[in-house]
Amino acid sequence: MGNKFEDSLRFDVGQVDNIFVHLCRYSPYAYGEELRHGFLTVAGGHRIGVAGQTVMTQDGVSVIRNIRFLNIRIAHEIRQVASPYMPYLYEEREDKIHSCLIIAPPGMGKTTVLRDMVRQVSDGGERRRGCSVSVVDERSEIAGCFMGEPQNDVGMRTDVMDACPKGYGMEMMLRSMAPDVIAVDEIALADDVKTLLMLLHCGVRVIATVHGESMQEVMQKPYLRPLFEATYFRRFLVLKEKGKGVMYNEKGERLI
Repeated sequence: MGNKFEDSLRFDVGQVDNIFVHLCRYSPYAYGEELRHGFLTVAGGHRIGVAGQTVMTQDGVSVIRNIRFLNIRIAHEIRQVASPYMPYLYEEREDKIHSCLIIAPPGMGKTTVLRDMVRQVSDGGERRRGCSVSVVDERSEIAGCFMGEPQNDVGMRTDVMDACPKGYGMEMMLRSMAPDVIAVDEIALADDVKTLLMLLHCGVRVIATVHGESMQEVMQKPYLRPLFEATYFRRFLVLKEKGKGVMYNEKGERLI
């Protein structure tokens, strides 16, 4: 067997430049804000991570130039992946959901499950009233918006705030869209938790994801502790395999 690196397809600088410019539809400056965060989203919701030489300011990265590294992630949605958990997500009245925290390490399908959960909550079902859902999609991974239009099916009653920091986006959606439910991916900052608590206190239901191996591990993270102490979250879905996991209630009792 040959060396895997030697057998792989290798690109020179000119080829990387050509691919990058083509992905930007020959207008890299139009994607300046996205590129400042290290990625761009193209038609179909596909996301391309970029790396190169950064230009820094007091506010952080101003621009990335001399882009020499691309990570092309092909977007795909899996419909019905959240179906096993939906009966346990709803309250007895079947017209309101419990706030739910999806816990999993990287690569276990948190965003995929979140996306399908949003779709099903938004569309409703035979016995379930559809809810108004606001998605704050900071990294354009949930709805996969391109030019403001979701490329993934996130439901008929779903509004999307794309490429907006979670803290700002959640407050904006609360004030402007009057949602029943707000959905966000990857809670990782104390400020995000503070905003979540404000939403939950206002009666808005929340579906969110967080990195972790278990409920116990997540509960021990200082910045997440207020979410557990407030007991606003009534459902915790811990993914053990790709899209498959165990759901618990707020008492730690296994539901499925």
